Amino acid sequence: MPRPGATRPTSPTRRPGTPAPRSALRARRHLIGLYLLLGMTVSSWLSRLPSVRSALDLSESGLGLVLLLGALGSLATVLVAGGVVTRFGSRRTLTAAAVMFSAATFLMGLGPTVGSVPLLVVGVFVMSASFALGNVPMNVETVVIERAMGRTVVPQFHAAFSVGALAGSLLGAAAAWAELPLLVQFGGMALLALGWRLASIPGAVLTAPAGPDDAPAPRRAMRSALGAWRERRTLLVGVIVMTAALSEGSANNWLAIAVVDGFRQTEAMAAVVFGVFTGSMAVARFGGTWAISRFGRVAVLAASGAVAFAGLLLFGLAPSLPLAVLGVVGWGLGAGLVVPIGMAAVSHEPLRAAGRVAVVSAFASVSSVVAPPLLGAVAEAVGARRALLLVAVGLALSIVLASTVRTPDVRAAGDVPDEASARPGAGAARPVPVVVPTAAAAVTASAVAATATATMGPDVPLPTTTALEPEPCR
Repeated sequence: MPRPGATRPTSPTRRPGTPAPRSALRARRHLIGLYLLLGMTVSSWLSRLPSVRSALDLSESGLGLVLLLGALGSLATVLVAGGVVTRFGSRRTLTAAAVMFSAATFLMGLGPTVGSVPLLVVGVFVMSASFALGNVPMNVETVVIERAMGRTVVPQFHAAFSVGALAGSLLGAAAAWAELPLLVQFGGMALLALGWRLASIPGAVLTAPAGPDDAPAPRRAMRSALGAWRERRTLLVGVIVMTAALSEGSANNWLAIAVVDGFRQTEAMAAVVFGVFTGSMAVARFGGTWAISRFGRVAVLAASGAVAFAGLLLFGLAPSLPLAVLGVVGWGLGAGLVVPIGMAAVSHEPLRAAGRVAVVSAFASVSSVVAPPLLGAVAEAVGARRALLLVAVGLALSIVLASTVRTPDVRAAGDVPDEASARPGAGAARPVPVVVPTAAAAVTASAVAATATATMGPDVPLPTTTALEPEPCR
């Protein structure tokens, strides 16, 4: 019997230029579809928030409270998600998250339809919890696939999320323009999403099913996942991701309402502006690989924070909608790469990656808990558009902490070393041994996070790293 955490080779070492395994290509196709669907479902809901508010006659602070209660579901789940995935594996966790997500989507349409705020709160709570639960295994599988293919592919998945978010915002705009009832839109989306996910999950999971000897004991799995909370660098990167999540989450929750209230625009136009934001994030992710390869993580993170800061100020202070939209473009471009860079920065040691990803995700969830009521209360006094200016404080903090994302000892997969290691002959690439970890090892070894740099990168040989033997320091 293989010992817990052992790896099993499925093919010989694959050198650059040789064809990728068919199983990896199939898994990549299915997982890209899941990322696309996730972006579409989340964005289609967020773009209809003005309709939800109107249907339930909620004030800004009331809507903020609903979003706060929902965010608590994400925070509570993300604290244990690493241990859950380590214990049960990606396939089971993704299936459970899929069922929860579709049930929540239906409730979010039913609540406003029958005039029930409690039903809406339950829906938002379960949706946030299912999003947090599914996020860790999806990120696990992106890196398993990348290692099997032997070239940079992680950014493709998160670019797909941004494309899906853009499509979802346009779908929401069309539904608002057609005055489509929320229950019809969300109910249809719930059925579509559930069928799509259940059909795709088996093909998207490349890790081998766990046997009885592969699954770690529950206490050991949880202890391993919680160990990252004692690491200073992981906590500082978590602060960076928290500021970025605050920026993106505030746009998700309040941008459409800010356009409706601040510029007296229709909900359909507000959804289009939200689509500009998500589209700008997608552009940043498509160009991210080149930027990071050329300038390094630290410089790109600092520049991203500065661009987002300037764009947010322009949106909040612009005297006209065209100028505000220009600010939204800058805001989205700057927001696109901060979370991906921060997540990748904690994934350089495969054995500890899953726990660190869960910690950083928890920081993002904290911003989701704090932001809705805070911004809602401020919006009551000064309006949603001016309230969003508070997010600029967090963006300034991310610029100050930018140097934290420099890899301390090993290169992240597909990443280019930063200034200290970018010298001739340093960090020469080596061939990749193609291994597929057991389910238990994969989740602890492979959770490279959210968006490494969302673009279809060139064939970059990955450093030789296994789940049992991290690459030595350079």
